[in-house]
Amino acid sequence: MEIKYPVYKPSLKGNELRYVSECIESTWISSKGKYTEEFEKKFASYIGTDHATSVCNGTVALHLALLVLGLKPGDEVIVPTFTYIASVNAITYVGAVPVFVDSLADTWQMNVEEAERKIGSRTRAILAPHIYGHPCNMEKLVAICKKYQLFLVEDCAEAIGSKFQGQMMGTFGDVAAFSFFGNKTITTGEGGMVITNSKALIDKARKLKNQGLSEMEYWHDAVGYNYRMTNICSAIGVAQLERIDEILTNKLRIAETYREAFLHSKVEFHGQAEAVLNSYWMCSALIPLADQRDELRQFLGQSGIETRPLFHPVHQMPMYANGETGEYPVASFISARGINLPSYPDLSETDVKFIANQVIKFTDGEK
Repeated sequence: MEIKYPVYKPSLKGNELRYVSECIESTWISSKGKYTEEFEKKFASYIGTDHATSVCNGTVALHLALLVLGLKPGDEVIVPTFTYIASVNAITYVGAVPVFVDSLADTWQMNVEEAERKIGSRTRAILAPHIYGHPCNMEKLVAICKKYQLFLVEDCAEAIGSKFQGQMMGTFGDVAAFSFFGNKTITTGEGGMVITNSKALIDKARKLKNQGLSEMEYWHDAVGYNYRMTNICSAIGVAQLERIDEILTNKLRIAETYREAFLHSKVEFHGQAEAVLNSYWMCSALIPLADQRDELRQFLGQSGIETRPLFHPVHQMPMYANGETGEYPVASFISARGINLPSYPDLSETDVKFIANQVIKFTDGEK
């Protein structure tokens, strides 16, 4: 069956082609070129942070964020089990140990009270991913990290444009990581960004992403990485930033249309806490019975509607399950019943209503 409504596709209706063509014509197609610095400065300005450095994807942005904080083998980092695998893998990359916590049933975000209970003598940081665009409770997380003198790392891969109490996500922690993969709110194809208000941390991030290069040409005084973003990717990012308000407005419109359509059905649309702006990277919903999900997805596929299951709890995966004895009932419940629906910004209201009605048709037993 042909996919008429993919889960996501980027909106490339601005200056993307023009800026990329300019890169090619100038021959500046690798990491050097005017667009890289321009993208970093404009992104930092949009988020409201002092410093930003671009990288080749969101996962390495997380890796760099943990590296610059000096996390080392044996350190513990608290992270929700209900998250994309990159959040946890980045902890493992630096040799640290992920300590899992459950999520909240209403917002699907990290259970902050449980996170505080799991702080131990080896805890060095809390890594807070804002799942599907909904912010974590940053007021409580900031207070906890100050109380126990922990680093706070924000994983904003899914939360570009989201706000907590009017403040942009990415501006609460010591350092934050963003992703610009092809299905993110704004995209560079592949790419990411590390942001912070600390000049010392951003200088270290820039050094490590560039093979540990010192000020002397071809002299490297640290083990570094090739994590740089290309000028072409940055050019796409600049064009995307020019339209970010329009893109976010469309995504919020789509989310509200889904919410209204599901209001009196058996489907539970992803909620939104007070004092929070959820940018709805993915519009997601829970269906009544877990064993219906695969059949529902097949049913929707027959109408050309692509869907995705929600993230599997990471503690269940073989590389992290060994020795894990915790129970995370909320994460397991959400994961088993949830689906991501088409969420791209160019969906029309008619499209969204059709998709929602097909979901309701199945869950209400009218298929």
